[in-house]
Amino acid sequence: MLKLGFTLDPLSPPCLPTSHHQQPHQGLISTGLSQNDRLMAVVSGDQDGHSNSRILATKEEEEEYKEKEENDSEFWKQPNGLGYRPCLGFSREYRKRSEEILKNRRKYLMVVVSGGMNQQRNQIVDAVVIARILGAALVVPVLQVNVIWGDESEFSDIFDLDHFKRVLADDVRVVSSLPSTHIMTRPVEEKRTPLHASPNWIRSRYLRRINREGVLLLRSLDSRLSKDLPSDLQKLRCKVAFHALRFAPPILDLGNKLAERMRSKGPYLALHLRMEKDVWVRTGCLPGLSPEYDEIVNNERKRRPELLTARSNMTYHDRKLAGLCPLNALEVTRLLKALGAPRNARIYWAGGQPLGGNEALLPLTREFPNFYNKEDLALHGELEPFAKRASVMAAIDYIVSENSDVFMPSHGGNMGHAIQGHRAYAGHKKYITPNKRQMLPHFLNASLPEAKFNKIIKYLHHESLGQPELRTSKTGRDVTKYPVPECMCNDSHTHLRS
Repeated sequence: MLKLGFTLDPLSPPCLPTSHHQQPHQGLISTGLSQNDRLMAVVSGDQDGHSNSRILATKEEEEEYKEKEENDSEFWKQPNGLGYRPCLGFSREYRKRSEEILKNRRKYLMVVVSGGMNQQRNQIVDAVVIARILGAALVVPVLQVNVIWGDESEFSDIFDLDHFKRVLADDVRVVSSLPSTHIMTRPVEEKRTPLHASPNWIRSRYLRRINREGVLLLRSLDSRLSKDLPSDLQKLRCKVAFHALRFAPPILDLGNKLAERMRSKGPYLALHLRMEKDVWVRTGCLPGLSPEYDEIVNNERKRRPELLTARSNMTYHDRKLAGLCPLNALEVTRLLKALGAPRNARIYWAGGQPLGGNEALLPLTREFPNFYNKEDLALHGELEPFAKRASVMAAIDYIVSENSDVFMPSHGGNMGHAIQGHRAYAGHKKYITPNKRQMLPHFLNASLPEAKFNKIIKYLHHESLGQPELRTSKTGRDVTKYPVPECMCNDSHTHLRS
């Protein structure tokens, strides 16, 4: 077992000593008691609270007082959603076209989706939209066996298929399999769909072929469909992502149970921690746990250079300074403390086993002892039916994270983006986007007083807490991440930040 020294990479400051003891509340024993102090104390002698007052509060009362004060802290305050609510009113032309599409029995689109569960979700959303563009029925998507996790789950193992069909009944006909009239048809397989293809490109490339052959097979749809689509198709994307793709009942039931257990003692924070070995290898970054672990990552990257998905011409230092690296446990801890997370905050952490095991999480668990994952919360045997099914485990993480009062990812990715959109669509629930590029210099400044550091970090994040943002303010934004304005509306003309 390698020893973790928690000496971060050369770009990071040494681990700052922190006290695990709260400072006593001002005024608890003083010449004047606050109203809350009076509620938790029995004063013997001078009832006006002079220096000879004696606090007789029980330990339980004091702990209850502290817990209430911290639960009411500003950290749990939700952003101003500006009155935005879901609105998926399709145009008359769209509804009229639906009648024709739903009657068609000649054209069928088959798709094979790949990657992890959240990547598959994105591709399923686009598959529905492509079927709509082509006026074809959609055969239930095939989930490609994941070579990394060996997960052989089918669509109905992860998602509620009947619900999926029912919600989309007015948009696209979804069938479980090809009809007998097409079963012997050899589908036309397309492997060269470009990135960000427009509806016009899809029609010009595929429409004649699917009309002629009856069946079209598409693979690897990740980012193949343009993010900038006509309004009705953007609304359809939202309808699929936020309404149709509901998890299968057994997964949903267990995920909701775990969320209820997290909430049983007040609000909770969900963290998506990207600290697995493959994440460090793929991003071109280092975990900063110790020189030995950094060497493991570097050796793996040299052995398998094809895994590097970040810009290959950038050094690790360049990536770190550009904000392209995941936050490690120490950095997440300092960020949460600066943003006002109370020490007794209940934290659910989603993600795979970090490189270095539980010891890699020590900076977090020392500062925030109420730290749980699904294995901690599940009763004996509850997770057993889903053992060795990474997609199901990711779905459980998704449910508990989406139900949290506050969510924060340590790095971008499909899950973080999906939950950002889901929380926005649910009324802009608090979502902290770490401003890694701008906050890094202050993390490196070891001489910066903690109070000033906290103030700077709060300022850098005051507009990164899940407030409404216009998707249209930047080209290429995904509507399932930024559902305003196509999928959400309000009754005012409040100015939105771009």
